[in-house]
Amino acid sequence: MVKASERMDRLTKPLGSLGKLEDIAVRVAGITGTPLPSVESKAVVVFAADHGVTAQGVSLYPREVTAQMVMNFVRGGAAISVLSRHCGARLVVVDVGVAAELPQHDGLILRKVAWGTRDLSTEPAMTLEQAMEAIGIGVEVTKVLINDGARMIALGDMGIGNTTPSAAIAAVLLGKPARDVTGRGTGLDDERYEHKVAVIEAALNLHRPTPDDPIGVLTKVGGLEIAALIGVVIACAAERIPVVLDGFITTAAAALAFKMQPLVREYMFAGHISMEPGHRLLLDWLGLEPILNLNMRLGEGTGAVLAMHLIDGACKLLSQMATFDEAGVSGPVA
Repeated sequence: MVKASERMDRLTKPLGSLGKLEDIAVRVAGITGTPLPSVESKAVVVFAADHGVTAQGVSLYPREVTAQMVMNFVRGGAAISVLSRHCGARLVVVDVGVAAELPQHDGLILRKVAWGTRDLSTEPAMTLEQAMEAIGIGVEVTKVLINDGARMIALGDMGIGNTTPSAAIAAVLLGKPARDVTGRGTGLDDERYEHKVAVIEAALNLHRPTPDDPIGVLTKVGGLEIAALIGVVIACAAERIPVVLDGFITTAAAALAFKMQPLVREYMFAGHISMEPGHRLLLDWLGLEPILNLNMRLGEGTGAVLAMHLIDGACKLLSQMATFDEAGVSGPVA
């Protein structure tokens, strides 16, 4: 990072004039352990799973949409499909808990742990064995992507109802009331929003998860895609690969990974800030500043992929711009 920072200050530009791009490039140098990092080879991994809590009416959309959108991803018709192509990122979709039998398809990895979680408002969302299996799948998929050449990985998610477990996780980790971290998800009206808050409160009162037991939080009120995303964060940190968070769901997963091992935070970038209130609170708690603020709340990894484009650009500025000496340009007067 010292070497990268010294080179950044010698590039043909006024000192600090590239603003946050300079900080990003220097951070990537530290993550990767090279003063001239390259993250041009990008991948985005989207984990998909269903949630039993949708039986409580916490989403405007039926559970079947999860499976339908997974196929839309791999057929190229979803927002994440378009934006992945736009920024040159390989898109991989993993079924870790979709409540439907999905067909074989290029770009789709079938690793179903269960047909969705159980209803977290009435019983634990998953068993410890299911949680650990899903985390392990996240690690395995990440290692395959890295072995295939990925040098930066963005996180994505798909699961109808998954802002509900994410809000429950945020409430536990932050010590906040459910209302403070719960948003309207796909666009709930006032009545259904109040019901969603009540469902989360019921789950927290039933299970009493505590922030010093992140695996317990995951099993009681989490999701299988959230578990797999934890595995990606841990694997990226272990392999010195920058990992780019997307919105509320991926950040909830990253927050649990942080509780398991605080050092993983140093390998994270916050791609953007979503409209979900709990997202901002989690990012503040993690000490991460979002790269983009576009009023997005789609998920899928869309904000993370857009941010990857900027991270890549920041690294190319560091490695490809000429210094004053290299360009024969006069530097600032002492």
